[in-house]
Amino acid sequence: MALSLQGAYGAYSGKIGNTIGASWKGISYIRIKPAHVANPRTAAQMTQRNKFKLMLNFLRPLKPALKLGFKEFAVRKSAFNCAMSYNLQNAVDTDNLTSVVNYSNVLVSRGSRKGVFNADVSSLEPAKLLFTWDDNSDNVTAHDQAFIVVYNPSENEAIIETSGGKRIDMVQTVTVPAYFSGDVVHTWIAFASPDGRLVSDSRYAGEVNVF
Repeated sequence: MALSLQGAYGAYSGKIGNTIGASWKGISYIRIKPAHVANPRTAAQMTQRNKFKLMLNFLRPLKPALKLGFKEFAVRKSAFNCAMSYNLQNAVDTDNLTSVVNYSNVLVSRGSRKGVFNADVSSLEPAKLLFTWDDNSDNVTAHDQAFIVVYNPSENEAIIETSGGKRIDMVQTVTVPAYFSGDVVHTWIAFASPDGRLVSDSRYAGEVNVF
């Protein structure tokens, strides 16, 4: 954009060629008409759009967890956007223009707290999941609380536990809806400090068929 200084021909309003004259708060200016931007549906563009749509649909049910899990990185952007950015780059596999979520690479939490060691999950009772981990605590992290996410792709629904068992407990049971029975779910564990201010990177605990 350039200012019109009202030379020999004065200011003008409207379009002349590829320029447009106008005024704003009494100031005349000239701007160039934007060139037409082509938007071809190239393979690369379609792949990127599909990846974005795939990750957006996956993360939406996890939004309450991501608000806690990515808040340490939410500087000048939302925690959800931080989670989108990370997982788009690291948790989507593409083959022959088909994209899928790589659940084992997903992070639902990212932070500076000590992480999870030897996370595991099983389902031995109807609509219940048993999470276990090794105690790797120290004097600072012993009472950190488990932060657990269960995602059911068949229902596109997530169950989120933000104040689970303590790190030193090494076990937490999570109840899921009865209609999850028979479905395969994906699970993650992280730890949060007792005041909720600090979190660890999440660890993929695995997939499990709900009893």
